[in-house]
Amino acid sequence: MPIDAAKAVAAEPRSAEIGWGHKDVQLYHLGLGAGTPATDPDELRYTLESRLHVLPSFATVAGAGMGVVGGLSAPGIDVNLAAVLHGGQSITLHRPIPVQGRAVTTSRVAAVHDKGKAAVLVLRSEVADDDGPLWTSDAQIFVRGEGGWGGDRGPSERLELPEREPDRIVERPVREDQALLYRLSGDWNPLHADPEFAKLAGFDRPILHGLCTYGMTLKAVVDTVLGGDVARVRSYHTRFAGVVFPGETLRIRMWAGDGRVQVSVTAVEREDAPVLADTLVEHS
Repeated sequence: MPIDAAKAVAAEPRSAEIGWGHKDVQLYHLGLGAGTPATDPDELRYTLESRLHVLPSFATVAGAGMGVVGGLSAPGIDVNLAAVLHGGQSITLHRPIPVQGRAVTTSRVAAVHDKGKAAVLVLRSEVADDDGPLWTSDAQIFVRGEGGWGGDRGPSERLELPEREPDRIVERPVREDQALLYRLSGDWNPLHADPEFAKLAGFDRPILHGLCTYGMTLKAVVDTVLGGDVARVRSYHTRFAGVVFPGETLRIRMWAGDGRVQVSVTAVEREDAPVLADTLVEHS
C-alpha cells in the first residue's frame, strides 16, 4: 500500500524557514480577484503597499511553505498526484499576519483516516516567528483509491446551516485566467493549468484551486460582515464540497451572529452546485 499510516504519523516533524514580503501578499490578493475596481479604497487595502493588510488565508501560501505537495513527500506516503484532491482546510490565527516576515514552519502528518475507497491525510503546519506563534493550519488531503486497510475513519460531523434566510449574499466572478495567476503564489499542481493532466484526473478542463475559492470566500466575509478588518478573524474552516471552473461565478451566502459567520458557497452557472460546505469564520 502506498500509504503507511503508522509510519507517516510517527515521522519526525520537518521544519523550514519561510519568508514573505509585500509583493507576495499583493500577488496572493490579486490571485483572489482583489483590485476591482482598482481605485476603490476598500480594494487598495489588498493591493497598495502603503495601505496593505494581510488576509488571514495568506497563511496557506506564505513563503510557499512546504505546501500540500511537500506534505505528500513525507515518510510513509507515496501517492499519485492525479488521485489527490484537497478535501478541507482550517486555519487558526494566533495574531495578525505581518506584511513582511520571517518565520519557521513545522509540518507533520497529524492523522491518516481510512474512508474505504480513499484515504484522508491531515497535514498540520505550525508557524512561529521571533515573537511567538503566528498560525496553525490543517489541510485535509483526499487520496482516491488509497483506503480500505481498516484504519480509523476519522471525524464526519457536519455543520448545519441556520434555518433562516442568509444575512448577506454576494456573488464573485472567477476570471478565465484566475487559476494561472493564483498558482504563481506557489501551488504548481498541473491540475489547475494543464488540460491533459486535468483529463487524467477526471476533469474535462483545469479546475480552480480549492484554496483560491477559500481565499475569495474569506475576503467576501471580511469585506461584507467584518467591516474590512482582517485582524478580527480568529479561525476559518471549510470542507471542499465541489469544484470550480475558471469563468464561473461564486454565490456566497453568509449567516452572522455570536462571533461567527457560517458560509455556504455554490457555483451559479451549475444551478448552485455546492462548492464549499461546513464553512465557519470565527471572529472577535
